[in-house]
Amino acid sequence: MTVRPAGPDDVDAIAALELEAFPDDAWTPEYLQVAIDGKMPTVRILVAVDDAGTVVGHALVSVVYEIAELQRIATAEEQRRRGIGGSLLAASIGLARSEGAERLLLEVREGNVGAIEFYRQAGFIEIDRRERYYRDGATGIVLAMELAGPTATSG
Repeated sequence: MTVRPAGPDDVDAIAALELEAFPDDAWTPEYLQVAIDGKMPTVRILVAVDDAGTVVGHALVSVVYEIAELQRIATAEEQRRRGIGGSLLAASIGLARSEGAERLLLEVREGNVGAIEFYRQAGFIEIDRRERYYRDGATGIVLAMELAGPTATSG
């Protein structure tokens, strides 16, 4: 498995993963295409590709000056618990650092215990809560990782 920047041929696979992982707020193929074409200058999309060349996961990262935001990581359901999410996270951290970010932020649903633990093990800490952040009224937990200094990890 490798992680690389998404290209135009990846749009359909990413869109399908978006619908699987985020059915209520998936990015559309058109929106993904705009991002991949570089028309959203702060957004980067990474894909995890298996040995057969199939997209098995993706990450969307936004970098604005010293702050990066991991907007989402998605892994194909049948591919979960195989290290793909960890590889995408490590690549996202590397990307944020390479673009000069000093901090990486993300939001996760309060009830998503598995994701919260995944990010905590990677070195993220809770810095805030956003009540009724999600469309269904769920609270969002804001997590942060400092990208410089002894607490930062690279995977």
